[in-house]
Amino acid sequence: MKSKTKFMLCAIALVFGAGILQPPDVAAAEDKSIILATTTSTQDSGLLDLLVPTFEKQSGLMVKTIAVGSGQAMTMGQKGEADVLLVHSPEAEVKFMADGFGTTRRLVMHNDFVIVGPAADPAKIKGSKGSADALKAIGAGGGTFISRGDNSGTHSKEKGLWKAAGVTAEGQAWYQQTGLGMGQTLNVASEKGFYTLADRGTYLAMKKTLALDILVEGEKSLLNVYHVIEVSQAKWPKVNAAGAKAFADFMLAGATQKTIAGFGLEKYGAPLFFPDAGKAE
Repeated sequence: MKSKTKFMLCAIALVFGAGILQPPDVAAAEDKSIILATTTSTQDSGLLDLLVPTFEKQSGLMVKTIAVGSGQAMTMGQKGEADVLLVHSPEAEVKFMADGFGTTRRLVMHNDFVIVGPAADPAKIKGSKGSADALKAIGAGGGTFISRGDNSGTHSKEKGLWKAAGVTAEGQAWYQQTGLGMGQTLNVASEKGFYTLADRGTYLAMKKTLALDILVEGEKSLLNVYHVIEVSQAKWPKVNAAGAKAFADFMLAGATQKTIAGFGLEKYGAPLFFPDAGKAE
């Protein structure tokens, strides 16, 4: 009898060790948490500090937030290392969906990008007709531009702006990269007196600590759009699809959209994001 019991225990241990079954407590813990991979702007602006606790209270789910560039967030999704994404890199998102890594991609909100720099404005870009003229002036030797250089949505937008302006920035003495998030890059630009591209939300949230002014804004090409994407459980069986859907639904819910619309008004005098749930692209 003892040998039979010992055999059964060994068999159970091998099954668990091989990953065929999960102990009930582990499975339950996974069902009660989700991993959110998102851009640094949603974290640095303070928006997630407001929204995530509300979602956790309503859903009973714990959210592990990983704030990286949109490119890195989507890489996590491609590897099954996140359940849901909140990102702002439309072209890369479309490819992500086409490759089958996401099940739904829904419009959440937008703000815009701005080109900021020191008040002295050595390149004299304030009052430029648009971003192309401003970037050409910087490229002509008027100051230094610092890029995130991190494959984020902001970095992708910036590269597109340089291309549209017909300026090759990579490898130039006046062009530097931090490899850091939006908040940290703004701090470096402020300390060094450099120009950079930033999302308006993060800039406004940090404005009081920065020696940077908005110098170029309001151009259609500077629009910054955010989507929520549920990672495919068909690709990655361990993805918490129910939790991901709950978070995506929460982001598009009327109460959440109302919170987004008012976020920043009292503290900064202007909204940091504009709600877009249900709108056409």
